[in-house]
Amino acid sequence: MSLAARLLNTIERVGNRLPDPVFLFLWLILGLIVLSLVGAGLGWSAVNPVTGDVLQAESLLSPANLERLFIGMPRTLADFPPLGIVITIIYGASVAERTGMFSTAIRGALLNAPRFILTPIVVVTGMVSHHASDASYVVVIPLAAVIFAAAGRHPLAGLAAGFAAVSGGYAGNLFPGASDALILGITEPAAHLIDPSYAVSIAGNWFFIVGVVFVFTPIVWFLTDRVIEPRLGPWVPTSAAPATAEEKQPLSAMEKRGLIFAGLTILSMIALWTLVTLLPGSPFVDADAEPAQRFNPLYRSLVAFFALTFFGAGAAFGVGSGSIKSHHDLVRMMREGISQLAPYIVLAFFAAHFVAMFNWSGLGPILAVNAAASLRELALPTPLLLIVVVLVSCVFDLFIGSASAKWSALAPIVVPMFMLLGISPEMTTAAYRMGDSVTNIATPLMSYFPLILTFAQRWDPRFGLGSLMATMLPYAGAFLVAGLIMVATWVALDLPLGPGVGVHYEPPPPAVASHLPTDGGIAGPAAPPQAAAAAK
Repeated sequence: MSLAARLLNTIERVGNRLPDPVFLFLWLILGLIVLSLVGAGLGWSAVNPVTGDVLQAESLLSPANLERLFIGMPRTLADFPPLGIVITIIYGASVAERTGMFSTAIRGALLNAPRFILTPIVVVTGMVSHHASDASYVVVIPLAAVIFAAAGRHPLAGLAAGFAAVSGGYAGNLFPGASDALILGITEPAAHLIDPSYAVSIAGNWFFIVGVVFVFTPIVWFLTDRVIEPRLGPWVPTSAAPATAEEKQPLSAMEKRGLIFAGLTILSMIALWTLVTLLPGSPFVDADAEPAQRFNPLYRSLVAFFALTFFGAGAAFGVGSGSIKSHHDLVRMMREGISQLAPYIVLAFFAAHFVAMFNWSGLGPILAVNAAASLRELALPTPLLLIVVVLVSCVFDLFIGSASAKWSALAPIVVPMFMLLGISPEMTTAAYRMGDSVTNIATPLMSYFPLILTFAQRWDPRFGLGSLMATMLPYAGAFLVAGLIMVATWVALDLPLGPGVGVHYEPPPPAVASHLPTDGGIAGPAAPPQAAAAAK
């Protein structure tokens, strides 16, 4: 057995022995309780260099923390930022998905793609399809194979390009969506451990995720057309692998009408948001803020904007296509969308308590301050520090598929630590997302890997797990190299990550940093630091 095969077998065995993410957080909470007892007993402490507060380790079994845990348990869950943000967007996205708007738009884009630029269209469509959540896996990837076969190209090359875009390019998109709300919602309370005044918006990584689309698209195009498809050889259609009539069927007149209605609704929403922003006294503009921060209220309104836009466009498509007969259908679709969040809500309960208890113990900021001081002494370049974040995220992704679960555990440590090194929370988040994205297609532990294998075996029954991994590894390797270069270049050139968001973090005066945001930011759970003045 080759070294690569033994390594993959080892990864699979170790990954299969890991507990469910829910129990992973439960064990982390138990370990955190023990560590808090040790830290409080030994008097672990640090001084927050931003606010000047004394950070003192506290036992999670102290009366005050037990009161927080048991009496405040419902509030702790309700205050978990990603939960409310994701639920809000899902109300709208579930309508757009269940009316068929997402799948129809994706099918229309791929069916009409010219043969020469078929691959890049599949890639861009795959990355934009992240707004459709899991539908991107079950629509884009098999449909890409069908479209390649219809164009006389190897269907497994199309499947590989679609899989690379949807899963390997998970960090890329043209517009922020539910995944941005989820991950950046976890970032904000982690940033509050150092700077309670810091606010993160859903647009915090907007320019970066667009950059991923522009960087990864030519990579997939080149590898698919010049490496993967020649390796697969010429495609000879057989009766064993026909394309279904439904997948090859052009859009009906009703579907086209639905897309026109949806497009007009989206344009109307953009016009309405623009009009409200330009009106004097607009709630989306803070006229008293610095120029770079003036539109922060607008950026924070994007959660509501996308939720309402998805809802309106989905409803308009449903009316135009006939998939919505009455308002009862809309309510049913929203209920179904929320019901699919049940696994995440279960996970969120434990993740919320882990994040809150990490905060209450004081261990997160203490660890971040001391680790930042050690790293500062090493004087490592900033790009190198963020490359480490990418690599750590890659390793974790081989064993734990949930991006939010990994980030919930890592963010309370790495976000404050890098803030103290002058790196913004959004830049740290972008580095994490890059690492979490690129190895998705290389691990059989990824939840959709067996499904993709099933799609592939429809075209070639002999196509096994090793064949799929061998096909996807060139993409994963190229993505990793490109991702590392992209993160390092972004830092070196100090490019903006989103509107009003840069690579570097400059702490505000202590009098400002010691207050929670009052302009729409999401406050995290109460923190334990004692005021420096009181300590004196």
